Amino acid sequence: MMEKIKMPVPLVEMDGDEMTRILWRMIKDELLLPYIDLNTEYYDLGLEYRNETNDQVTVDAAMATKKYGVAVKCATITPNAARMEEYHLKEMWKSPNGTIRALLDGTVFRTPIIVKGIEPVVKNWKKPIAIARHAYGDVYKAAEMKIPGPGKCEMVYTAEDGSETRELIHDFAGPGIVQGMHNLEASIESFARSCFNYALDTKQDLWFATKDTISKKYDHTFKDIFQEIYDQEYAARFQEAGITYFYTLIDDAVARVIRSEGGYIWACKNYDGDVMSDMVATAFGSLAMMTSVLVSPQGYYEYEAAHGTVQRHYYKHLKGEATSTNSVATIFAWTGALRKRGELDQVPELTRFADLLEKATIDTIESGRMTKDLALMTSLENPVVETSEGFIQAVRQTLDTLL
Repeated sequence: MMEKIKMPVPLVEMDGDEMTRILWRMIKDELLLPYIDLNTEYYDLGLEYRNETNDQVTVDAAMATKKYGVAVKCATITPNAARMEEYHLKEMWKSPNGTIRALLDGTVFRTPIIVKGIEPVVKNWKKPIAIARHAYGDVYKAAEMKIPGPGKCEMVYTAEDGSETRELIHDFAGPGIVQGMHNLEASIESFARSCFNYALDTKQDLWFATKDTISKKYDHTFKDIFQEIYDQEYAARFQEAGITYFYTLIDDAVARVIRSEGGYIWACKNYDGDVMSDMVATAFGSLAMMTSVLVSPQGYYEYEAAHGTVQRHYYKHLKGEATSTNSVATIFAWTGALRKRGELDQVPELTRFADLLEKATIDTIESGRMTKDLALMTSLENPVVETSEGFIQAVRQTLDTLL
C-alpha cells in the first residue's frame, strides 16, 4: 500500500440527505480514506440535524468555508409541505445552497463531464460549456401581488429623507398580477469578479448575456457593471492569458451556443442560469454528470454535485432493494475540493490524486461499466450495468491500476 497523502489544512465537509448521503459514505470509504489521511471539518446538513439546530449548522458550515477557503457539499433537501410532515420540521427551512451562496457572496459554475459513449444531443458540442449563474435576487427574491380589479399600480422608492420617486407599472382595467424584482450593485460586482477570476483560473473565454434592449435599466445595469470592471481590472490580464470576454443579448447567446463547439463560460443572471444549466446538462447527458462549484470574489470555493438527493432510489435502498445510482458528480465534487486544497496548500500529491480519481471514473465508464441511467443513453455496445456500490468499487479497481 502507498503511504497515505497528508492534508495539512482541512477542507469543510458538508454531509447531506437521502441517497446521496449513502453514496457520500461509500465514496469516502472506497475512494478516499484508503489513499488520503483525510482532514475535514465535518458539518451535518442532513435535514434532521438542520431542524435540530434551527439551521444554525448551515450558517456554521458557511463560516467555516470562509475560514478554510475550500468546502465540499453533499446534496441536501430543500423542504416543501410534504417534507415538513415527513421530517416533523419546526419550519420550512430555506435552501442550504441559497443560504451558503448568500453568506459567501458566491457565483455558481456548472460544467458537464465529458465521457466517450455519452454523446451530446447537440452534435457539434465537443468541449464542456460552463454555466455561471448569479446567485442573488431577481425572481427568487421578488415581491408579488394579485390585483383584484381596476386600479393603478406603482413602484415607489422612499429615500431616507422621506422624498418619493414613483414609476407607474400599469393602470389596470380589471384583475391581474404584478411582480417586483430587485438586485444589488454590490452583488452584481461580486458576480462579475467571480466570473472574470474563474475564467482566468480555467483559461476559458467568458460570455455574458442579458436582455438590455428590453430591460434598459435593470439588465443594462448588469451589462454596464461587467464592462466597467472588465475594462478597469481585467482587460490586460485576459489579453495576457489569451482569452476573451464579450457581451451579447441572451437570445443571440442561445443561437451562438447551439452553433458552437463549446469550451467557454456562459455567465447568466439568476433565472437564466437556473434554466440554461439544466438545458446544457441534459443536452450533454445528465445532471448526474454535471459538476458545480460556488466561487466567491474573495477566493472561497464550495464544490457539490449539480443534482438533488435521489429520493426515489433512497426509498428503494431503505427497503433493501438494489439501486444503480450515478455517483459521478458527487465523486467530482470531492476531486474538485481536493484539487483546490492541493493547489492552495502546495500539496502536488493531492492534486495528482484528484486528477487520477477523475480519470479512473471516466475510464471505468468508457470501459463499459456504468450505472443504469448512463447505460440507457450510451452508444457503447453491451454496457455492464453496475449497482451503486458496484460502480464505486469498479472505479476503485481502475484507480488502483492507475496508481
